[in-house]
Amino acid sequence: MKLKVVNSDEELQDAFNIRKTVFVEEQKVPLEEEIDQFEDASTHFVLYNDQEKPIGAGRFRILDELGKVERICVLKEARGTGAGKVIMLGIEEYAKNLHIPTLKLNAQTYAIPFYEKLGYLVISEEFMDAGIPHKTMKKTLV
Repeated sequence: MKLKVVNSDEELQDAFNIRKTVFVEEQKVPLEEEIDQFEDASTHFVLYNDQEKPIGAGRFRILDELGKVERICVLKEARGTGAGKVIMLGIEEYAKNLHIPTLKLNAQTYAIPFYEKLGYLVISEEFMDAGIPHKTMKKTLV
C-alpha cells in the first residue's frame, strides 16, 4: 500500500470517488454535505493498493493551531487490512512535518476504538453529523 498526498486532478478524483462510495453510497450522506466548502482549503490523501488501485482516502486542514483530520475512509474490500492505519499514520507524519502539535477529528462512534488504538482520546459528548453519531477526539503528536 502506498499513501500519496494528492497533487493531480486524477488523484483528487480518486479520493472523491472513494469518499462518494463510502459516505454517499454506503452511509447515505448527502453528496452536498460530503463534498463541501473546505475541499480547496484541505490537503487530500489517497491510498493505493499494490495494484495501484485507490482503496482509501482522507483529508487534512489546519484550524488555528490544530490539525483537523477529516473524511477518513476505506473501501469495503480493503477494510481490515491496515489501510486505515496507513492513512492515519501518513497524515500524522504530514502534520509533524508542518510542526502541528495537536490533531483533532470527529469520529463516527463505531470507529472510536480504531482511533483509540492510535492514541486519540474522546473529548466531547456524542453529537449528530449527517445523521450519524460522532464524538470529537484529540491527539497530541510527540
